[in-house]
Amino acid sequence: MTNPSRVPTGINPNVPNAARMYDYYLGGKDNFAADREAAEKIMALGPSRDICLANRRFLGRATRHIAHEGIKQFIDLGTGLPNQNNVHEVARTVHPDARVVYVDYDPVVIVHARALLAGTDNNITIVHADVREPATILDSPEITRLIDFREPVGVVFLGVLHCLTDADDPWGVVAAFRERMAPGSALIVSHLTDDAHPEVGVAAREVYDEADAPLVHRTHDQVSRMFDGFRMLEPGVTHVAEWRPDEAWEKELAGSEWWYVGVGHKP
Repeated sequence: MTNPSRVPTGINPNVPNAARMYDYYLGGKDNFAADREAAEKIMALGPSRDICLANRRFLGRATRHIAHEGIKQFIDLGTGLPNQNNVHEVARTVHPDARVVYVDYDPVVIVHARALLAGTDNNITIVHADVREPATILDSPEITRLIDFREPVGVVFLGVLHCLTDADDPWGVVAAFRERMAPGSALIVSHLTDDAHPEVGVAAREVYDEADAPLVHRTHDQVSRMFDGFRMLEPGVTHVAEWRPDEAWEKELAGSEWWYVGVGHKP
């Protein structure tokens, strides 16, 4: 039973929410019964929790890598509910003064992120905006205060572009950020695919049809197009466990084939 005091104004706890479902996959507690019910349907189809954990670990590896290359400012788009290995936590192991802007359109995410960031320094902030409106994000006061587009920036699309339909033009969204990014900037992308399991993909999309955001699996070629104008870091666009694994178990991680991931530099 949902506790009404936990529900922010304007939130319908009876409609599955993609961010809260993801939180449940990762073992979080910021979710409602409808989210858990939908997530359990997805988990019955395959190793969803391992799949999501692999995605978070990729975020940590990729963020750490580009931070070591000298990038000290980051934009995390469609950030989702705070969990382990948040961008600012990883980046600040390399650069204690790293600047990070989180962006999400979900009011639940905004409430929790602001609570998490309360009392932190002024070099971390959250923007309430829709990733489908890149100009609004790029010109927002929070972005212009913290991000200097004359310097390299790390732009992160972790598990968000598959929530955009083709009509939303995820390739155009990425391109809008690319145009503002200085040479030497980095793009981090992870995207769900059903290339290896098309029949399971159909069932998963049916579950998300009842949620607040769609699920659009894409092919290797479609994900690779998101890196147009970028120089890919080795090993290019690949399955998540194959992107520079730092622990042996990740090489055999269940469900790795559900993610295409990559990191590219703007020349």
